[in-house]
Amino acid sequence: MTKRLIRLAGGVLGGMAAIAATVTAVGAAAPQSRFAPDVATAWQVDHADGDDFLPPESGPHPVTYDPAHPFVPTVPGGPNQPTYRVADVTNPILKPWAAEQMRKANQDVLNGAIPYVPRERCWPAGVPAYVLEPPFNITVFVETPKEILMVHQNDFQVRHIYMNVPHSAHPTPSWTGESVGHYEGDELVVDTIGLNDRTFVDNYRTPHTDKLHVIERYRLTNGGNTLIDTIRVEDPGAFNMPWTAVQRWKRAARGPIEETPCAENNENLFNYKVRPIPTAARPDF
Repeated sequence: MTKRLIRLAGGVLGGMAAIAATVTAVGAAAPQSRFAPDVATAWQVDHADGDDFLPPESGPHPVTYDPAHPFVPTVPGGPNQPTYRVADVTNPILKPWAAEQMRKANQDVLNGAIPYVPRERCWPAGVPAYVLEPPFNITVFVETPKEILMVHQNDFQVRHIYMNVPHSAHPTPSWTGESVGHYEGDELVVDTIGLNDRTFVDNYRTPHTDKLHVIERYRLTNGGNTLIDTIRVEDPGAFNMPWTAVQRWKRAARGPIEETPCAENNENLFNYKVRPIPTAARPDF
């Protein structure tokens, strides 16, 4: 039997019971979240392929598909045959080593290999790819006096955003890094460093180093029914310049977050010849 073992920036969180306990402990003392009138408010991606970032209005942008091999997402009942992602390695943001690594991954796909994204193998997505997690793209914000928790339905991934404090001098690299936040007017600004280099920044398998620095600006529009995350990415080890991406959600119907475990009994479901599903050698309870 496979046991899920996901390491998070603030430790290991096991199951929805821990989340419920956190919400209960906060109680009336917690300020009301500016993004969620109650902790049952969820956000769902509201553009055609939420697995990809939206480009900024101008300036350097994230990697997208190779124009010679357009990506077609899976759409239930849609007219087109879905395809796998083949990255545009000519994007000028990429350092030569990163472009070459991606070119080799592209060739594997064109030769018939099946690519994957972290959630398909039960690994944390990292930052900024945390916001690219459809079809389980439901996130709630739980705000306490000292931190905001971003709770993702997919395998209970949680980000801890510590409010109004500086970064640690030397944060230990981790899957979701060290995120500190503050409000600038109605925007929540989240600054993340301390990320390990075991994740990709997107679903085109764009690599990064442990020098990755991500700044996100969350704001509400459309009468509070649309949430926009404008993301600035900087990594002098992997990118020639800082670049910007956007993710956008719509407010979903209120209701409980469903339990969506990943690793249990899913070891070889698709027979992927890629990174194995994370396992634990012994129970942690």
